[in-house]
Amino acid sequence: MPELDAILTAIRRCRLCVEDPRGKALPHEPRPVLRASATARLAVCGQAPGTRVHQSGTPFTDPSGDRLRDWMGVTPQEFYDDRRVAIVPMGFCFPGHDAKGGDLPPRRECAERWHRGLFAALPKVELILAVGAYAHAFHLGAARGKTLQETMLGWRAHVDAGRRPRVFPLPHPSWRNNAWLKKNPWFEDELLPVLRRHVRGVLEVRVRRMENKSTWRAG
Repeated sequence: MPELDAILTAIRRCRLCVEDPRGKALPHEPRPVLRASATARLAVCGQAPGTRVHQSGTPFTDPSGDRLRDWMGVTPQEFYDDRRVAIVPMGFCFPGHDAKGGDLPPRRECAERWHRGLFAALPKVELILAVGAYAHAFHLGAARGKTLQETMLGWRAHVDAGRRPRVFPLPHPSWRNNAWLKKNPWFEDELLPVLRRHVRGVLEVRVRRMENKSTWRAG
């Protein structure tokens, strides 16, 4: 899709956070990290790259990515198949560290400049995994809860809201949320089986259609 190709090229060249920043400029050279294709049916929408991803240029190449893939029930090969899975964080570049050494919030320039047009160019996306509070705010809008806990406790209502694409809220898979996960065992017992069914259903549709096309061509 030419429109999508043009948007991705522009994002990968983007320097807004250095040349026309909202607030302080990005303290290092931008390196936008995302993956998308016009055939993707699943979109993984997290926060922003961390230091490892900034270095690798590939999203979720860290322990958070390992945990997220386990939550989803997918292999790395499935996760990084951009024909089926788009990975669109709220901030495309590593935002830098705060005074305590934690990651700063995603840069505001990214969503304001790029996200509406980018998602409009992904018409086949059926399921959005909104990972973390910043993604909840963008993809759920006023429907999200006042806190992460409130949003997550209402996960079934969000998933069954009837909107398209369907939005499935998740906490961030960082180790910083280990305490939250321990306090909320329903996440693993109740939510994860449903998440895996939804993810598998979307991915398998793509596989079946590819197989049907191959059979038709062979015939």
